[in-house]
Amino acid sequence: MKVTYGLNNFKTISCAVATTGTFDGVHLGHRKILNQLVTKAKEVGGESVLLTFSPHPRIVLQPDVELELLSSENEKISLLEKTGIDHLIIHPFTREFSRTQSLDFVREYLVNQIGVKHLVIGYDHHFGRNREGSFEHLKEFGPIYGFEVEEITAFDIDQVNVSSTKIRKALALGNVELANVYLGTQYSICGRVIKGNQIGRTIGFPTANIECDFTEKLLPSDGVYAGKLHVNGHTYNAMANLGARPTLGSKQRKLEVHCIGVDINLYGNDVQFDLYKFLRGIQEFANLDLLKKQLEADKKKAIDALAQ
Repeated sequence: MKVTYGLNNFKTISCAVATTGTFDGVHLGHRKILNQLVTKAKEVGGESVLLTFSPHPRIVLQPDVELELLSSENEKISLLEKTGIDHLIIHPFTREFSRTQSLDFVREYLVNQIGVKHLVIGYDHHFGRNREGSFEHLKEFGPIYGFEVEEITAFDIDQVNVSSTKIRKALALGNVELANVYLGTQYSICGRVIKGNQIGRTIGFPTANIECDFTEKLLPSDGVYAGKLHVNGHTYNAMANLGARPTLGSKQRKLEVHCIGVDINLYGNDVQFDLYKFLRGIQEFANLDLLKKQLEADKKKAIDALAQ
């Protein structure tokens, strides 16, 4: 997959099969669109192209509304690489760009700049100034500018349409298992391991304090989670505390991960923690001995959860 930053830097291709959107999280609904994009490109001998935007349009258009995202730009690139598309264009989204009329967006960007011959879009897709463009508009523009358009229906799980909004709501409730079903993979948090106070080491549970490298990243609700930690090509079974540490008198929200069965120095490393299962909420214990006893129970639950 070739990544191009800015439409002006993209070299027009003769037969582009394209789609456009934010694709936050690259969930199963997105993958349904991208699978058809790749399939169509192979059928017509063209190249598949995804046009997406950075930052997320809502951050620019609604700066007063706090928006938490499922994936950073780097995480999105990594997820999209696995879909088999040929080209990813990341175009800067600005207020000026948001004023582009739907006709100009299609003619100048999709047709003239990208070279679209086939357009694949998701259900209820809108584009252009004030989201004025729709599937009906694209069907009108197609014959004029020489491209075909195909609308992909929503991806349903148990009669529920998969969407980034539904995944965000599931994570806000700590329901990472449901979020993972919608995503088609484990929800992950990336960051760098920084020095902590090392109290966990004194009770046999050394932890890696992970500083998330993306300020808009959606963190699930506070609690203890089972998961897997990826670092330097290795994967470790792990459990994590996300939130405050009331037993230690700390109200600061932190992500601390304990690798089960191994004791390794992770300071300064970039890591990825995949969340598999919510184990319990945050609790305060009268002393460190009671905390250690609970952590032993958490470890057993985590091992069982990760073995499934």
